Amino acid sequence: MTEFIYAGLILLTLGIFLCLRRMASGPTAPDRAVAIEIMGIILVGFCTLLSILTGEDFYISVAIGWALLSFIGSLALGKYLEGKDFDE
Repeated sequence: MTEFIYAGLILLTLGIFLCLRRMASGPTAPDRAVAIEIMGIILVGFCTLLSILTGEDFYISVAIGWALLSFIGSLALGKYLEGKDFDE
């Protein structure tokens, strides 16, 4: 079972590097925003796999907090890219 978790961690790390590449070379701001959002999802998966591997519940709490902050950040970024104020 741990071999699958390590393989998952390696694949998620590869995904993070691909997202970083997309953030650096994205031609538009929405492309970069999508790369940031995907990287947040990958980090939630990374925390979840670490929680399974170590048996610590702390990583699940970090993953839930990260997911909530990522969602709020994506809403704020979407509003900004539309050119609207945050109170609309």
